Amino acid sequence: MPKKNNSVESIPVGPLGVIALEGISQLGQAVNNYLVKWRDERESEHKSTIAFAGYQRDTFLLDAYCPRFGTGEAKGVIKESVRGSDLYILVDVTNYSLTYTINGHVNHMSPDDHYQDLKRLIAATSGKARRITVIMPYLYEGRQHKRNSRESLDCALALQELINMGVDSIITFDAHDPRVQNAIPLNSLETVRTTYQVVKALLKNVPDIKINSDNMMIISPDEGGMSRAIYFANVLGLDMGMFYKRRDYTQIIDGRNPIVAHEFLGSDIEGKDMLIVDDMISSGESVLDVAKELKRRKANRIFVATTFGLFTNGFEKFDEAYQQGLIYRILSTNLIYQSPELLSKPWYISVDMSKYIALIIDTLNHEDSISGLLNPLERIHNIMKKYNQ
Repeated sequence: MPKKNNSVESIPVGPLGVIALEGISQLGQAVNNYLVKWRDERESEHKSTIAFAGYQRDTFLLDAYCPRFGTGEAKGVIKESVRGSDLYILVDVTNYSLTYTINGHVNHMSPDDHYQDLKRLIAATSGKARRITVIMPYLYEGRQHKRNSRESLDCALALQELINMGVDSIITFDAHDPRVQNAIPLNSLETVRTTYQVVKALLKNVPDIKINSDNMMIISPDEGGMSRAIYFANVLGLDMGMFYKRRDYTQIIDGRNPIVAHEFLGSDIEGKDMLIVDDMISSGESVLDVAKELKRRKANRIFVATTFGLFTNGFEKFDEAYQQGLIYRILSTNLIYQSPELLSKPWYISVDMSKYIALIIDTLNHEDSISGLLNPLERIHNIMKKYNQ
C-alpha cells in the first residue's frame, strides 16, 4: 500500500500488531505514528466490515516487555491478545545503552541478550498469532556468515532457530553477506537497501553538493563492498574506485589479520568529492585509513555513507579526522541505537528510516508485493531529477 494510495484494494492478513523491543522503542514509535496517520486518512467503503476489524486504532504498538529476576534471568510478557494478529516484532541487537542487574552488578545488554529477548516474546505469543514477521535491521551475527576453520555459523543457526519457532519471514537491512538466506531457503529473508534514504539525506543536508561524474566519485573501502558501491555508482551515474586490503597473514591481532596497507584501483580523483559507501562503521579504522589515502591523492570533500554507525571505539578519532579535514560528513541510519553524543556531532547526519519501515509493514499487512519498495531505482531517479531542476 504505497503512501500516495489512499484507497484500500485488498483485505488485511489480520489485525495489525507491532511489538518494538525496548532497544528500538524510539524507532518503533515513529513507525507506529505513520501507520496510525495513514490508516486514519485512508478511505474505503469496506473499512466498516468485519474483515477490517481493528484497522484503525490509536496505536498498533502492543504492550510487551521482558522483566528480569535478580539472577539476570528473564521472561517475555505480552499483556494484550495476539490471537489472529499479523504481528511485526522490531529488535535492535546492537543497543548497548540498556542495562540490567545481576546479583547487584550492572550489566550492559549484549546482542545475545537482545536476541534472547526476541525469542522470549516470540515464545510468549504461544503460536496464537496468524503470522509473525521479525524486523531485525542489523542482522544478528551477520558478520559470522561463513566458516574459515573450526568455527560456529551463528547467523545461520539464529535464522533457522527463528523459523523453527514459528517466524514466517525476516526483514533485515543491508546484510553483511545476503547469501546467509541460504540457511533458510524455504522461507523469506529480505535484505533491504537504504540507498534512496541516504541519497535523500545527502541532498537535504549538503545543498551545494554536485552529484555528477565530473565532481563526484563512489569509493568502495574494500573488495567485499564492491557490489554495494557498483549499485550506488550505477544509479547515480558516477565513476567508481575501490581499495583492497593487504593483510599480514603471519599474525593475528584482536581476532583478525592486521591490515598492512590499502591499495587503490580507479581513475584520477583529484578535486572531486568522494562518497565512501559501506554497510557499517565498526571501529572506523578502515574508513579513516581510506580517507587518508584519498586525501593523499588530492580528493576534495570526503563523505561516508553507511547503514550502521556502530562506532565501537568511540568518536575521538572521527573528531580528529573532522578537525583535520579528512572527513566532511558521515551518514548512517537510525535503524540502530544512536547516542545523544553522536547526534550532537557536527560531522554526523542521521538518516531516518521510520517511514520506509512503516511502508513495508503496511504493504505486507495487505499481502501486497513489496518488490517496488525494495527497488528504489525509480525514486532515486525522481529525486535526482527534481534536484537537478
